[in-house]
Amino acid sequence: MRAEASRGRRFPEAPHPYRSEFARDRDRIVHSRAFRRLEAKTQVFTTRYSDHFRNRLTHTLEVSQIARTVAAALGANTELAEALALVHDIGHPPFGHSGERKLDEMMRAHGGGFNHNLHALRIVEQFEHRYLDFSGLNLTFEVREGIIKHSRDYPPMKFPQLAEYLLDQRPPLEAQLIDWVDEIAYNTADLDDAREADLLDLSALCEEVPAFREAFARVDAEHPSGRDKLKFNEALKRILDFLATDLIQSTEQRLRAFGPVTVEDVRTAPNRLAGFSDAAAERNAELKRFLFTHIYNHPAITEDRDRSVRCLEELFSYYVAMPKSMPSSYEELAQSSPRYIVVCDYIAGMTDQFLLRQHAEHFSV
Repeated sequence: MRAEASRGRRFPEAPHPYRSEFARDRDRIVHSRAFRRLEAKTQVFTTRYSDHFRNRLTHTLEVSQIARTVAAALGANTELAEALALVHDIGHPPFGHSGERKLDEMMRAHGGGFNHNLHALRIVEQFEHRYLDFSGLNLTFEVREGIIKHSRDYPPMKFPQLAEYLLDQRPPLEAQLIDWVDEIAYNTADLDDAREADLLDLSALCEEVPAFREAFARVDAEHPSGRDKLKFNEALKRILDFLATDLIQSTEQRLRAFGPVTVEDVRTAPNRLAGFSDAAAERNAELKRFLFTHIYNHPAITEDRDRSVRCLEELFSYYVAMPKSMPSSYEELAQSSPRYIVVCDYIAGMTDQFLLRQHAEHFSV
């Protein structure tokens, strides 16, 4: 996707003398308030056990690094891939996917719903206020499109409000890569953080994830006297390299087989062209199964998570029921929009600790 071929911005702007349109988008995302808030939003592990765990921001940076590498190897637009990687999680509410599920549950009780990709689009279109001439960040069409379409397709009939984003077409290759590099980043990083938290059973990992067992065995044979932690690190690095390499090679094979010449050819392909081979997809699935079985549902994780999500639920109900309980700017919005939507927007923008402080303030006994 060439920047000069972009469909442009909602509000036209003069070209920058030395930055491409996608480089400008990348920079606007990095300078946004929503991006900075990612530092204080949980990825999987809280700081209860260590200050070294990934948070939503450091995870985003790791996704960005892998995205640039993969895009460059494929000859894709690295600036567009980087912008999409940096923006892909800004719509997440507090407390990770558990917070998102609870917020969606609360919204459905009012006839709505919550989706972090759609919320991210609202953030960059409406909620960020940094410019005199327009609300939002005024990002290019391709970045806005990639925000909502990088991880799934939306049926046009069910989402008429998104009609401008070509829902009957595939997104450009750069957007298609993001969900895959996201999985590579969090599957490997969550294993690393689990070991940091002393929650990882290495023998169980080797037994249930053959790819890791084989990688660790090779490292152990090459460095028999090495420290176990460093051997683990090296094996995990090889898993990441295997997945990234497979993503590049498998995507190249699909591109050669389909033979697209233009971005429009990619858009009108019957299926997405980016992805793992079947073998790598199974290796990746084994990692995910292990993480869900042994880490994500570990009592040390669920205890913090469940307590925090209860606070989110109680705070949502409190704000909906109590007039004048939110800051004045949100209360003003609630005069012209359904109150539960404004409450959802307010809570989704909170960091973990800010939400817990608000809960303590309103529910202190």
